[in-house]
Amino acid sequence: QVQLVESGGGLVQAGGSLRLSCAASGRTFSSYRMGWFRQAPGKQREFVAFISGSGSATYYADSVKGRFTISRDNAKNTVYLQMNSLKPEDTAVYYCGATINPYGNYNSYGNYDYWGQGTQVTVSS
Repeated sequence: QVQLVESGGGLVQAGGSLRLSCAASGRTFSSYRMGWFRQAPGKQREFVAFISGSGSATYYADSVKGRFTISRDNAKNTVYLQMNSLKPEDTAVYYCGATINPYGNYNSYGNYDYWGQGTQVTVSS
């Protein structure tokens, strides 16, 4: 069982930055592949970024590539999402997910086993 708690959301102007954190419980955090997803009102949850258990592999949605950076600190059981050059269309609730399955599609939310409660990010124009 893994419990995830996101933090770091808030209100920011377009062009600004935020860093989201996702703290995980448990002693085997490095065994979990981690992903960030987001969900805007009236829309489906969409993939944002992924990081492998060791941190050696990362993938991003095209819409955030070059602006967002995912990282993790396994000693602190935490994964981060640094978001720069934010746009109003980035406004959403951001969720982190964890999966121990090494073979599932990293960009499909159905392949994640555990989710946090989400943190709201609002970007004003």
